[in-house]
Amino acid sequence: MKKIIIVFLFTIIGHSATAQLFSKEKILNDANGGKGTMDKNLLNWGYFFGLNSYDFKFEYEQDKKDILVEDNFGFNVGLIGDVRINDYFNVRFEPGLYITQRNLQYDRSYFDGVEFTDADLLREVKSTYIHLPLLLKISTKRINNIKPFIVGGFSTAINLSSNEENPDDNSAGQFRSKKNMLFYELGFGIDFYLFYFKFTPTIRGIFALNDEVIRDVDPNSPWTGNITTMKTRGVFVNFTFQ
Repeated sequence: MKKIIIVFLFTIIGHSATAQLFSKEKILNDANGGKGTMDKNLLNWGYFFGLNSYDFKFEYEQDKKDILVEDNFGFNVGLIGDVRINDYFNVRFEPGLYITQRNLQYDRSYFDGVEFTDADLLREVKSTYIHLPLLLKISTKRINNIKPFIVGGFSTAINLSSNEENPDDNSAGQFRSKKNMLFYELGFGIDFYLFYFKFTPTIRGIFALNDEVIRDVDPNSPWTGNITTMKTRGVFVNFTFQ
């Protein structure tokens, strides 16, 4: 369902972009009330909101059934600072708040020889990230009132819900993860030039560079003992206004 919603959103955007590409309309909006200065400013500001879908990529010590990750749609909101290099290159800083939850479902085989309840097979991982990406935006030439681009870069994030300092581990029902994360990011989007502002939908994938799991005290823990690495990955769909 989540993939269908994302595909639907960008199908609509794609139809609008195609209409602009092949339209005979030659009146250009300047996204600044007709003043024509936005794309020539050294600095531009804006804000965004959107959706996220986070996942985990696991690597294991032993060949057991995968830990299943039930991801949910989360919410993003933040600000944008954009530095113009030239007509085709911009550097962007996009600090934001990203809220999400992932549910980990363990197979019963992880608890062979250990007493467990149904509650032990599920762990909720709630994350509230202060996300700080530094990105390079590479744009095409403007076509009528649209300007497609690709974007990529690196980011760091502070997980305010990590439980890293919590002395309790999974034996007490607490799944812990690291507070500080590093990512690389890749994505694409389209600038739509409206009369008073610029509207930009983007889709971006993020991929963690560091292991996120905090292991339990017991090295043979059913929850963390078989995990070699646990790395976040995810997809953002953001809607930007400048």
